[in-house]
Amino acid sequence: MKQLKKSAKLANVLYDVRGPIVDAARQMEEDGQKIIKLNIGNMAPFGFDAPEEIQQDMIRNLPDSAGYSDSKGIFAARKAVMHYTQQQGIEGVTLDDIYLGNGASELIVMATNALLDDGDELLVPMPDYPLWTAAVSLSGGKPVHYLCEEDKGWLPSLADIRAKITPRTRGIVVINPNNPTGVLYPDDLLRGMVAIAREHNLVLLVDEVYDKVLYDDAKHTAMASLSTDVLTITFNSLSKAYRSCGYRAGWMIVSGPKGDATDYIEGLNMLANLKLGSNVPGQWAIQTALGGYQSIKDLVKPGGRLRRQRDLAYELITAIPGVSCVKPEAALYMFPKLDPVMYPIADDREFFMQVLRETRVMLVQGSGFNFPDNQHFRIVFLPHEEDLREAINRIAKFLERYRARFA
Repeated sequence: MKQLKKSAKLANVLYDVRGPIVDAARQMEEDGQKIIKLNIGNMAPFGFDAPEEIQQDMIRNLPDSAGYSDSKGIFAARKAVMHYTQQQGIEGVTLDDIYLGNGASELIVMATNALLDDGDELLVPMPDYPLWTAAVSLSGGKPVHYLCEEDKGWLPSLADIRAKITPRTRGIVVINPNNPTGVLYPDDLLRGMVAIAREHNLVLLVDEVYDKVLYDDAKHTAMASLSTDVLTITFNSLSKAYRSCGYRAGWMIVSGPKGDATDYIEGLNMLANLKLGSNVPGQWAIQTALGGYQSIKDLVKPGGRLRRQRDLAYELITAIPGVSCVKPEAALYMFPKLDPVMYPIADDREFFMQVLRETRVMLVQGSGFNFPDNQHFRIVFLPHEEDLREAINRIAKFLERYRARFA
């Protein structure tokens, strides 16, 4: 048989959150080694269980979950999402503007597929959540990365966004709160991005999955609440704030001047119909989650488990010589930097493969988030404090040996 090759569309697809380092870790586990996993925001393995009322609601509704739902999702869940948009100050959202999917990731791929022709460009933050770059590439589009500036707290550069707009640019991706940096964007910056989209007739695609995972009294503003004249596609899910990654329950909201986007919306409807509908048991969890007690508040407040672990991880990682980090205000991650003089690294994937093999701690290198140097990496601070302390202590000892080699 002639050698079968993968599609050329996969040439720019990168997902090292689950990549070669994860494959190596899996082999090490099969060989009997215990790995501390700081690579992925999967909450359940670290004891962050979904609220019991969500579990009970899914169990009670399982007898009614065997058939397909409406292609956009069940009524009760979409109604709950609509009420949630009203609480956020987003105007004009109806049931027809809400799509449920198997997590936000499925809906992101659907939205980019409906938007992009071959060669169209979408502005994506750098560093990014790599699914966005992959989704653009798989849609036949070209991801163009705009700079988030570390020395300014990882905030996007409006000047860089403007400089990278071309006649082929269709929209701007905004990840707020941000993955992988944990930064929350201020309202004046969001308004600046809205103004650019308005000026150039661009769509805003806004990933707000961590909108409730906030520390230090930080307040999140839904980007769609800042305009009624810029088409905004907002993505969210139960995965993080409700510790329900495996339930695959997410939603997408279309807001703004929908009359100018009827053809695009028709494309979204076509793709929604093609997939027949998303996971019905997960959809039943949405109404209970959005309408009930918001237990995430207990985890992020002073003394809460996520808050304690964020503070501990930041304290320990920044105590290592030559390691700096912007303290995250939100989400489950931080994105430290290794001083290039103290830690000369030619290939960051190979470097963190070495970290894994010598420390049995799994991290993701900065290039896995489409950041163009070899000095950054993402830490997930989900493990219990004892494991987090042990993991960062192993990293510190590895870096001490590495510094000694290059002193």
